[in-house]
Amino acid sequence: MGVNSNRVEDLPCHHDHHQTTTVRIPSDIDLEAMPPPEIHRVCLPPKQSTLQKLKHRLGEIFFPENPLHRFKNQTWFTKLLLALQFFFPIFQWGPEYNVQLLKSDVISGLTIASLAIPQGISYAKLASLPPIVGLYSSFVPPLIYSLLGSSRHLAVGPVSIASLVMGSMLSEAVSSTEEPILYLKLAFTATCFAGLFQASLGFLRLGFIIDFLSKATLVGFMAGAAVIVSLQQLKGLLGIVHFTTKMQFIPVMASVFSNRGEWSWQTIVMGFSFLLFLFTTRHISKRNPKLFWVAAAAPLTSVIVSTLIVFLLRSKNPRISFIGHLPKGLNPPSSNMLYFNGPYLALAMKTGLITGILSLTEGIAVGRTFASLKNYQVDGNKEMMAIGLMNICGSCSSCYVTTGSFSRSAVNYNAGAKTVVSNIIMAAAVLITLLFLMPLFYYTPNVILATIILTAVSGLIDYQAAYNLWKVDKLDCMTCLCSFFGVLFISVPTGLAIAVAVSVFKILLHVTRPNTLAMGNIPGTQIYQNLSRYREALRIPSFLVLAIEAPFYFANSTYLQERILRWVREEEERIKANNEGTLKCVILDMTAVTAIDTSGIDTLSELRKILEKRSLQLVLANPVGSVMEKLQQSKTLESFGINGVYLTVGEAVADISSVWKARA
Repeated sequence: MGVNSNRVEDLPCHHDHHQTTTVRIPSDIDLEAMPPPEIHRVCLPPKQSTLQKLKHRLGEIFFPENPLHRFKNQTWFTKLLLALQFFFPIFQWGPEYNVQLLKSDVISGLTIASLAIPQGISYAKLASLPPIVGLYSSFVPPLIYSLLGSSRHLAVGPVSIASLVMGSMLSEAVSSTEEPILYLKLAFTATCFAGLFQASLGFLRLGFIIDFLSKATLVGFMAGAAVIVSLQQLKGLLGIVHFTTKMQFIPVMASVFSNRGEWSWQTIVMGFSFLLFLFTTRHISKRNPKLFWVAAAAPLTSVIVSTLIVFLLRSKNPRISFIGHLPKGLNPPSSNMLYFNGPYLALAMKTGLITGILSLTEGIAVGRTFASLKNYQVDGNKEMMAIGLMNICGSCSSCYVTTGSFSRSAVNYNAGAKTVVSNIIMAAAVLITLLFLMPLFYYTPNVILATIILTAVSGLIDYQAAYNLWKVDKLDCMTCLCSFFGVLFISVPTGLAIAVAVSVFKILLHVTRPNTLAMGNIPGTQIYQNLSRYREALRIPSFLVLAIEAPFYFANSTYLQERILRWVREEEERIKANNEGTLKCVILDMTAVTAIDTSGIDTLSELRKILEKRSLQLVLANPVGSVMEKLQQSKTLESFGINGVYLTVGEAVADISSVWKARA
């Protein structure tokens, strides 16, 4: 036994008076010639009751940011004020609001209103809803969000992806033209379920669920959806009257060419002219961010100019279809239209769930993007509750699913928005439109709505992100492609489901087949690193040092046992081939083993017995606190003995070497 044998301390030891002795053991030095080193003790974590452990674990899972820390040591009045600020962020920035901030918010609010009005009408058409519903959805939800939301730059309203998904899913079962009332009921009900789901995630602090929609999944999904949306706009762009309601690539293209007789040259000329105009203004704004207003005002300008053209040419009866009558007035209540009983309830719930997840992911991602640019925090759980509550309220006031729009939020940010008051200004502009300006949209051509949608969704195809996925992670790229082609050729929800399934498979693959690697010593240090990665790393005679880079669970315990035994076999074959000394000890570096369960403990015990029969010692290095605790509670530590657990690989090598020397 070495002079300073390693012992497991049953009490927490936060300080140790011993200093670590730096020991280097090059491959050409006899281990038995090394002097006995000083070894650190391996400590167990502080003892806690089961209730304390559960409380700590739940706190880490559901409250990682510790939202209640501000309430400590405060008076009851201060706590009440902080609670109001926590649930209603308007109480946080409201007292400091001034005229200068209002000026900035008015400018940005009017700017995004010029974009929100034509987009609202267009996206409602994309969801197969009456155009007026898009304007309703640009009025109530922004007001609700301005009271509850924590992002200063998020511009709320209908978005293309949620509109597409809702339209495609509901249209599979119900026709918006043959049964418009039922379709409207299902849309409002799906919005209500989306809001309930979103608010529940925020209230129960289960936001990590949406993390299953990885970046790779979203890149592929949004690109596929953008292509489908663009193809659907060929109906308006070419002036086709009879068009397929299906959302797959092949049926859409078949419908385009089978209805060539309905193509209208007047519509095509107008559509491509305004499409060129919109893309040009967008390019100008991208080249010079100070001219952001050029792209922001382009959609409304297109609507005004095209409406005037159709109005002036109405006597000549051009083959250009237009919106027609839009009712004036505020949002009518729609709580009586919510559909909670009937054969289509499951469809409404499914649509609400998928649109809710997608809109929530987009809204939080957009909010965090602009918050990072201005160095402030956006609380994900509060955002979920805010977005969820605004959709619940929206479903009762003739609105469909809304969230933060990237295009409108970018315009809002560039226009100099300071607070969510810009959303209130936008809602006020929409209100004036609803009350007084609706007749002016009578002659607005449908083709202009198609061009606005085409311009907006073209930005969803991120070629650079897809290329980076291919360069960095091929499995992520495969997830992206599955999502893209699934949406394009099967259906929107199926494509999303396939991508999520591939993402989950990737997680399971990492869990069930974790990395294991052989390690060697970096000369002149106590550092041990991957032999295949660091050429200067040296093998230690008679030792095999292995690292496990994953928790030790039931899902991977059998694999890890087989893989470790294979490492041992290969090392013995290498030693035999090179006529080196015999292998005596296997050291498992447990630094990256963050957790272990009973299956993992049993596997370690079994592995120790197998190696013992082959005259090999199994040693654990640097097991984390929770792993140490479980090993002790299961009595497994006792079987490893006094020289079975060490603080570092270097100390294990040095101490075991001294033990061998003492026995010689």
